[in-house]
Amino acid sequence: MAPSTVFMEPDNLLTPKEKNKLRKPVVEKMRRDRINSSIEQLKLLLEKEFQRHQPNSKLEKADILEMTVSYLKQQSQLQIKRSFHKSSQFDFREGYSRCLQEAFHFLSLHKVRTETQTKLLSHFQK
Repeated sequence: MAPSTVFMEPDNLLTPKEKNKLRKPVVEKMRRDRINSSIEQLKLLLEKEFQRHQPNSKLEKADILEMTVSYLKQQSQLQIKRSFHKSSQFDFREGYSRCLQEAFHFLSLHKVRTETQTKLLSHFQK
């Protein structure tokens, strides 16, 4: 954009429309700078991931955004799998404990201790 000379009048002489016209390019540049800064931060944060997919290549902004979205989706899927795995382990342990309690309760109802009952109880206590 070629430099332009604008005669600056005092603020009180400019109409709101003229003020907006002068302010718009500055606001737009600040917005673009924020976007570019964020894209650069993404690039730095995920640099190793980018090198794995496209080593020795200049990444465009669109590439950085696409790869970031892809990476975040992948991480989200991994997190879902991990939480499912932890949940199923918890469910197993809870079910096992409940079963163990029921077995102890059942075995304790019988006054006569057989060798099998004794072995079962000692095995469960391990």
